[in-house]
Amino acid sequence: MPGLLDKRLVFVTGKGGVGKSTVAVALGLIAARRGLRTIVAEVAHQDRVARVFGRDDSHFREVQLADSLFTISIDPRHAIEEYLRLQVPVRAFADLLAGSRMFQYFAAATPGLSELVTIGKIWELSQLERRTRNAARYDLVIVDSPATGQGVATMRAPKTFAEIARVGPIANQGRIIHAMITDPERTGVVAVALPEEMPVNETLSLRDALRSELGLGVDRVVVNGVYEERFAAGDAAALEQAVDTAGTPTTRAALRAALSEHLRARGQREQVSRLEEGTGSAPALLPFLFEPELDLGAYQRLSQRLEAAL
Repeated sequence: MPGLLDKRLVFVTGKGGVGKSTVAVALGLIAARRGLRTIVAEVAHQDRVARVFGRDDSHFREVQLADSLFTISIDPRHAIEEYLRLQVPVRAFADLLAGSRMFQYFAAATPGLSELVTIGKIWELSQLERRTRNAARYDLVIVDSPATGQGVATMRAPKTFAEIARVGPIANQGRIIHAMITDPERTGVVAVALPEEMPVNETLSLRDALRSELGLGVDRVVVNGVYEERFAAGDAAALEQAVDTAGTPTTRAALRAALSEHLRARGQREQVSRLEEGTGSAPALLPFLFEPELDLGAYQRLSQRLEAAL
């Protein structure tokens, strides 16, 4: 994985339901094994990462998961409160303003403000000298980003507010955060897809949106849920013939199931080829795990596969 884990900030994004959280946790495990003090940041009230490790609620708390690995769940309300306490000199007034129902209505009604304060907290986590009192620094921040469109909007929010405000602390802070997010030396993007037509299309659209709106490229593409190729073309032909001559219904059903999996795997490989052709590089492939829910052992196995693939 040359270069990717050397950055300070990595966004993991893609179409909803493709396994972004799975890949974010796998990357976190890889980084922690390499001795990097790493935090996986979730957004929008999500708290899935802590549950994987059997830890308590991580809502706006930095919770240790394992050696060198931490997580936090960032929600806009707490991010706004923290921002006010950092910006308003009088703590009591900052608390009063943050608790004001009128202010909360205003914050909820301001387009893009949730994205701005969320990305502001992510930026704070990535700083060598953090603003949060008594907070230790991290070598790497991995962001389990929202789905593709909202993810790009969140990354673009600092620039949008800087252009609107023009002067003052919000404009200045927006320009500072935007400069880091758009610096490929410090910030990377991992796009996650399934080997299906719509997720592949959305990944290619994400690449174009990042390039046009932020001047960023996609550092790596990860395709999740890939079936193993169990049969060669000749084997599949033999299975088709065997179906016609199978002696029992059970045998025929088993042969048809094997053929169905072969056809699905072949279709997945066609989508992977589309993705490789569209991005110009071979994606990393993660296998489909036939488990109702992934436990920590499954995440460890996926992280090892991902590390080998990258």
